Amino acid sequence: MTSPVMIDPAAPTRTPARAEGRAPVGAGGARSSRWLSKTAVNGVLLIAALYTLFPLIWLVTAATKDAGNLLGGDVFSFEGFNLGGNLSALSTYQDGVYFRWYGNSLLYAGVGALGCSLVSVAAGYAFDKYRFRGKEKLFALVLLGVLLPSTALSLPLYLLAVKTGTVNTYWAVLIPSLVNPFGVYLSRIFSAGYIPDEVLEAARIDGAGEMRTFWSVGLRMVMPGFVTVFLFQFTAIWNNFFLPLVMLSDKKLYPLSLGLYNWHSTANADPSFYPMVVTGSLLAVAPLIIAFITLQRHWKAGLTAGSVK
Repeated sequence: MTSPVMIDPAAPTRTPARAEGRAPVGAGGARSSRWLSKTAVNGVLLIAALYTLFPLIWLVTAATKDAGNLLGGDVFSFEGFNLGGNLSALSTYQDGVYFRWYGNSLLYAGVGALGCSLVSVAAGYAFDKYRFRGKEKLFALVLLGVLLPSTALSLPLYLLAVKTGTVNTYWAVLIPSLVNPFGVYLSRIFSAGYIPDEVLEAARIDGAGEMRTFWSVGLRMVMPGFVTVFLFQFTAIWNNFFLPLVMLSDKKLYPLSLGLYNWHSTANADPSFYPMVVTGSLLAVAPLIIAFITLQRHWKAGLTAGSVK
């Protein structure tokens, strides 16, 4: 027969490590691992940001140099600062043809992007809210247009422009810019996410016609999508090169992309053109930066559409 075990009440009792305030085994390693992972992610993002900004930094410093310092000096220093001279050369060469190209680009990109946004939003609204025969098959053709590269369409567009007599005019660049299959696809998604069917029914019950319903209700509710399509198309038209190259032969109608390309071709024989090309390229970035900064609030709202319910 065994004797019972006596427990001394005064004897100290052991408590778990967590109750004594000590971290469990492995917690320090987990915190260290999380810190290292955050450092690695931030390091990769920093390298990506520097890689993205590197050409812009080069452009800013190179635009302050004359031809000699640009080709033979340290490009990333401001030694031999000559930004005023480069700007003066831009404004005086061939009676300021550069700023005429600048105005042409603003016309092509501004009017083309605005018209394309209206057409795309209206088409996306119709595909989403109306029922008609062959709707999905027609929308499949729109998606097929997304897959076609724009360069493959330049020759057919040129032949159409020849038939209509619009070659070497502003219309030769503006009219093709009004159609963007990806904008139609994106607008249908925005219409489905931003415009409830109940709101449209309420507008129709109040006596509004279909155009009034779209213009006063649908378009205003889908404005983030409108701005998103506008920014995409504005950037695409501003950077467009091949279509103006095919359509235009009059230098007075050139956009910036084509005009700077011609100057760069001339610079291979005359290096004095290099400072004008670099300075003109720096000024050409400004409208894109202004557009994105001005409209970023609507653009961010459009990119996050449907992410939160």
